[in-house]
Amino acid sequence: MDLGIALPQYGSHARPELIAGFARDAEEAGFGSLWVGDRALAPVDPSDLYPGHAREEPYPPGFRTFLDPLTVLTVAAAATGRVRLGTSTLNAPWYPPLLLARSLATLDRVSGGRLVAGFGLGWLRDEYTAVNADFGSRGARLDEILGILRGLWTEEEFGHEGPHWTIPRAYVGLRPARPAGPPVLLGGLSPAAMRRVGVRADGWAGVVLPAEPMAALWDVARRAAEEAGRDPGGLVRHLRHTPGPQAAADGVAAVVAAARDGGADGCILDFQQCTADPAQALALGVEVLERLRAG
Repeated sequence: MDLGIALPQYGSHARPELIAGFARDAEEAGFGSLWVGDRALAPVDPSDLYPGHAREEPYPPGFRTFLDPLTVLTVAAAATGRVRLGTSTLNAPWYPPLLLARSLATLDRVSGGRLVAGFGLGWLRDEYTAVNADFGSRGARLDEILGILRGLWTEEEFGHEGPHWTIPRAYVGLRPARPAGPPVLLGGLSPAAMRRVGVRADGWAGVVLPAEPMAALWDVARRAAEEAGRDPGGLVRHLRHTPGPQAAADGVAAVVAAARDGGADGCILDFQQCTADPAQALALGVEVLERLRAG
């Protein structure tokens, strides 16, 4: 099982000068991957609540400061040589797909083919308003984006005319490091999202859930893959775990071990909401890693 850790990106961890050192130290400690997330703004009077939060505190306070995900990954790419670099997840409908394809292909080349491209839809309508994107059509937009990315990453000439974007046919000189492009993971917790994983993606960028709902969601993805003529056994699961306050290494290791035993291919540890700074986050991550190695 791949054990990954979130790079310093938001809240009190948003310390650009510490990203490179954190990435190097995490790689040396034995982590297999480094990850970032995606937030655009923290509205004063939000349209929606972060899952599990109340109106009095509609989202984690750390969301008020959020470094750009691809810039953070680029710094980490330059500081490392082995670990994979993932997005869990980019809210794809916020971005023009032509420019998104260019940014991700460049990052994949810069990192020597280490990028894992995870995409999601987000949950906050205010963010869609702020970037002038339609929240109601976000699923359809993601489907169209996935097709555009695949074309721009694999074809020598590419053009597109769809309901949301038109791209004149053009030569494509920039390609990712791998011929088929980076692996694509998709987030989401709805049946529709899981069907999209099975039909369109290499795997799921999910979150750690209790065993029964986890198995039910994964079964939706596998059935969709089989119905689409794809091998469901080829799908992978990378699950994010964001512990709450007072998180301890033993408890986190137990959660990761349960996810591993349930068939997860990777687990991403995000300690930015339960530790004060990147040094504490990495120290806790290393403790978890050592406990897992010890069995």
